[in-house]
Amino acid sequence: MKKPKISVLTPVYNTKPDALRAMIDSILSQTFTDFEFLILNDSPNNTELENIVMSYTDKRIRYMKNDCNMGITKSRNKLIDLARGEYLAIADHDDISMPDRLKLESDFLDNNPHIGAVGGNVIEIKNGKEYPTAQRPIHDHDIKLSLINDTYVCNPVHSGCMIRKSVLDTSGVRYTEKFSPCEDRMLFIDLIPHTFFHNLPDVVLKYVWDGNNTTIRQWQKMYDLPPTIVAYAREKYPIYYDEWKQLQQYKPVRKTKTIKILGFMPIITIKAYGKCTKIYLFNKIQIIRINHKSM
Repeated sequence: MKKPKISVLTPVYNTKPDALRAMIDSILSQTFTDFEFLILNDSPNNTELENIVMSYTDKRIRYMKNDCNMGITKSRNKLIDLARGEYLAIADHDDISMPDRLKLESDFLDNNPHIGAVGGNVIEIKNGKEYPTAQRPIHDHDIKLSLINDTYVCNPVHSGCMIRKSVLDTSGVRYTEKFSPCEDRMLFIDLIPHTFFHNLPDVVLKYVWDGNNTTIRQWQKMYDLPPTIVAYAREKYPIYYDEWKQLQQYKPVRKTKTIKILGFMPIITIKAYGKCTKIYLFNKIQIIRINHKSM
């Protein structure tokens, strides 16, 4: 049997039926067609989800279910091992891939054999409204710097990324269960010495916030784990951390607060920079400068 070019990997767990259908439809309507679509049900007793998947007759779908709930990390690793494609496209169960996503990403990997993982930009959907997000860094070095910063940022965007299977197989890198539900960011951090990353300028994904996302359901863990992940990354890759610290010294204004009288006349203005905080009188005369210690 001819191997597909791409394996689309989707673990599902008690997904809302409408969200599951929208995700499946977005994959089956891709302009690039040489793929297999692996759907792994980690909620095996949820027959409604199984019935939804089985209602599709597209032969590219390979439906499986775990004997019992394994959790997201083990399910993701199982899908990697089952995949037959040269490239692995991550497609989480409640997100919508743009129609050209697989074509754009596979074309890029074909033309850039040194790149092991590629993603793009994202539109967030909240309460039915679409919100463009900030442009993600494009080049490898900037992406790797972003992975060791203080903010929870997963670069490339995990649910819209494509990874060379050979990179995972050669390096032995897999998702790490103890870092779940931040296993996506840890995967990229562990891949830093093994490959190069890239983000396309195109929007590749619509990320749907519906109250049932892993991000929302496990918010406390998502809040608690990043400091541990950042500490791990900085210890493992000190050269990126040293450069990141240097960049903070020249970071532009990140926050401004102004105290006004009569509702319009600025008396005190506080400007917080990466390296220091400055306080101005009448928004012009600097009266105080507070230097911050390097992290």
